[in-house]
Amino acid sequence: MYKDYSALRSDLDAGKTSVLDNVKYYLTNIEKGKHLNAFLSVFEEDSLAHAARVDLKVKKGNAGRLAGMVIAVKDVLSVKGKTLTCGSKILHNFEPLYTATAVQRLIDEDAIIIGKTNCDEFAMGSSNENSAYGIVMNPLDNTRVPGGSSGGSAVAAAADMCMVSLGTDTGGSIRQPAALCGIVGLKPTYGRVSRKGLTAFASSFDCIGPFAKNVSDAALVLEVMAGHDDGDSTSADLPVQDCSSDLKFENKFTIGIVPELLKEGVQNEVCASISLVIDKLKSNGFNVKSISLPNLKYSIQAYYILTTAEASSNLARYDGARYGVRASNYSDLEEMYVNTRTEGFGAEVKRRIMLGTYVLSAGYYDAYYRKAQKVRRLIKNDFENAFKEVDLIVIPTTPTTAFKIGEKTGDPLQMYLNDIFTTSSNLSGNPAVSIPIGFDNDRLPIGLQIIGKDFDECSVLKLGNYIMRSC
Repeated sequence: MYKDYSALRSDLDAGKTSVLDNVKYYLTNIEKGKHLNAFLSVFEEDSLAHAARVDLKVKKGNAGRLAGMVIAVKDVLSVKGKTLTCGSKILHNFEPLYTATAVQRLIDEDAIIIGKTNCDEFAMGSSNENSAYGIVMNPLDNTRVPGGSSGGSAVAAAADMCMVSLGTDTGGSIRQPAALCGIVGLKPTYGRVSRKGLTAFASSFDCIGPFAKNVSDAALVLEVMAGHDDGDSTSADLPVQDCSSDLKFENKFTIGIVPELLKEGVQNEVCASISLVIDKLKSNGFNVKSISLPNLKYSIQAYYILTTAEASSNLARYDGARYGVRASNYSDLEEMYVNTRTEGFGAEVKRRIMLGTYVLSAGYYDAYYRKAQKVRRLIKNDFENAFKEVDLIVIPTTPTTAFKIGEKTGDPLQMYLNDIFTTSSNLSGNPAVSIPIGFDNDRLPIGLQIIGKDFDECSVLKLGNYIMRSC
């Protein structure tokens, strides 16, 4: 409907459209796209009522920065009084008592939350095939996956069911589906956005970020969500950059590339598209420099040891005792725990809990968990050393375009390897964005990933905007 939020806001302020009409437009599209299974719940009555209130504020001239922006929220983020399932049977019909800080900040600026999106169970997955509420389909080819775990949010934005959506990124769960659906997906620096109200998967990795069709909307939503929160001890007490108002730049960046990443295992069209962008950057005056990230090859191993360990701890609370579902048949407390978790968790969540429990167990902690933490530090050092020479790093988002539904469900290792280019930024905490740069021979989108220095989302977004407009 509108190319970006600024165009909508201009028409709202001029009285050429209304928030109510905008909400109705997206509700219609959600209904048309029901077969994609992107939404788990749609807040039709609430969003229409909220739209009417925001329209009055627009007329009075006191509406917030996001007045009328329609936003969908991944169903791992709490919204008070609305069902929070995390894509799992174990939280069926659970309603949280408060709204996540990141979501509340959007509401406070008059954004309209239109519904909760489908996702891999507890954000564990790379294809959105692990939800207890069904598979999400790629809107560009319904036989293909949309990526995961934030697949529902990516599809909602790509299929024009909302203007912006929120996802979470623990190992690439925003950037990977953004690449496979052909939109922008931003993972901020760890700590930039409060995690209060985000259901934890791996607490030292989880990040909240936006999906959008353009960089300017992603930048604006990030600015509203970002900032210190007393309710989250890991949120950074640092000033929030204002870059949505001016995404242009005067000085050309020095771009780091990692040539060995564009070799074996990467789809030919992905390599070709990224090489073409790099060539255009060179011809447009950017300094492009080859760099080395020697420990990047260990990122998948370290990531799946550390995140499963954290998941094992975080998901221990789901036992039927305090909230969520409880098994109907049990004879004692232990059997209640076992039966509840057996019935409530899906196969992938069980797999990761068992892996995490194993690597934390006596005799294996030093062999696996402690070593993985050391590798995490080495990967962080690699990025710190690289950023002494370059301003930004450009690598693929995914090794391939969207694969067929069911193609990799029988081989967890092949599924995990889809995150080979994204997990490193979660291990290091650096900000990263995926932007669309073209299509393969089957007209499936290709994503390019831009990684920046800690808390320098602005440079990441500026280069992303430049590439999308000029390359």
